[in-house]
Amino acid sequence: MSSEPNSTPGAAAAASVGGFLDFEKPLLRIQQDIEELEREQAETGRDLNEEIKQQRTRLKSTLRRLYSSLTPWETVQVARHPKRPLSTDYLKLVFRDFCELHGDRVFGDDRAILTGFARVGPHKVAFVGHSKGREVRERITCNFGCAHPEGYRKSLRLMRLAEKFRLPVVCIIDTQGAYPGIGSEERGVAQAIATNLMEMSRLRTPVVCVVIGEGGSGGALGIGVGDRVAMLEHAFYSVISPEGCAAILWKTAEHRKQAAEALHLTAKELLKLGIIDHIIPEPLGGAHREPETTATNLEKYVVEALSEVKRRTIDTLLRRRYERIRALGSFFESPSEPKPEDGSVGGTHRRTSSRAARLRNRLTTGTSPES
Repeated sequence: MSSEPNSTPGAAAAASVGGFLDFEKPLLRIQQDIEELEREQAETGRDLNEEIKQQRTRLKSTLRRLYSSLTPWETVQVARHPKRPLSTDYLKLVFRDFCELHGDRVFGDDRAILTGFARVGPHKVAFVGHSKGREVRERITCNFGCAHPEGYRKSLRLMRLAEKFRLPVVCIIDTQGAYPGIGSEERGVAQAIATNLMEMSRLRTPVVCVVIGEGGSGGALGIGVGDRVAMLEHAFYSVISPEGCAAILWKTAEHRKQAAEALHLTAKELLKLGIIDHIIPEPLGGAHREPETTATNLEKYVVEALSEVKRRTIDTLLRRRYERIRALGSFFESPSEPKPEDGSVGGTHRRTSSRAARLRNRLTTGTSPES
C-alpha cells in the first residue's frame, strides 16, 4: 500500500523562474513588463499608469486562459507548487483552539501526520492532516509528508478518541505517499494503512476528508475513508504518481505527461467517476495566489458537510458509508442509462449497474454470465 515519494523530475518541474510554473512562462514575460514600467515610472516621473493597467488586465486574461484548460500534468504541477498552502496553513486560517496530540503509544511520534482536537465554525472536531513542512529543516523533520506506520496508528488513536467523545473527524490529505523505507516496512506500514481503511469504514462518528494538494496512493487512503470526500480544484488524487506510473509502464519518467492523462487524477475526472463528492473552488491561478480565499472556501465546505452528516443517525451514516464504498469502481453500461432519483447525497447509489450486479442478475435468472 505504500508508494515511492516523487522523484526529482516531478518536484523540480513544479518550481520555475520567479515562482511561475513551466506552463506559466507567458505570465512571467508580462510580469517583467509590468515591473519594467513601474521602475521607469519611478525613475523618470512619467505617468505610465494607463500602460501598467493595460498590462495587468492582460496578465489576468492570460492567467484565466491558462487555468481554464489545464492538462492533467499541469494540474499536478499546480498541486506541487512550493508556495501552495499546506495543512498547517489551513490549521491556522480555518481551525481554532488546536490542541495537538502526539504519539501512537507503540513506537513514536510521526511528524508527517498532525493530530489533535480543534474547532471549525460551530463544530468541535478531531483534526488529522498530513504535514509536509515549508523550510528544508522542517521538511526533513516531517519526512516531506510521507508517513511511517506510527503516523497512521497515531491518526487511528485520535479517531477512536473522537468516536468515544462523539466528535466528527476532519482529515486533510496532502502526501506523495506512505514512506517505503526499510524501517517503515519492518514496522508494518501496509498493515497500518489496511487497518485504518477497515476501522475508518466502520467508525461510529462522522468523517469528512479533503484532498488539498497531492493525494498519493495508500498514503492518502490511510486517512481518506469518509462520509464526504472532497478535493480542491487543482489538487490531484491517484493510485500512483505520474512519474512512478511512467517508470513502470515506459521504464522512464519522461512519459509522466502521458501517465497523468491515463490516471484520470484531476478533480473533474474523479467527480465524474464518483470517487469524490465535491470540488472546492480555488481562486484564479491556484490556491497559492490567494490562500485566504481558498481557506474561506475550504471552511465553508467543511462546516456545511459536517452540519449535513451530523443530522443523520450513526446507523444511517454507517449504512451510507458502506454503500458509498461498495459503489466505488462500478459504472453504467451506457451513457444513456439513468441515474438514481432517490435523493441520495454525496454520491451514494451513484452507480446502479456494476459488473458484479450484472453477473448476479444473470445467475438469478438462470442465464449464462457470458450471454
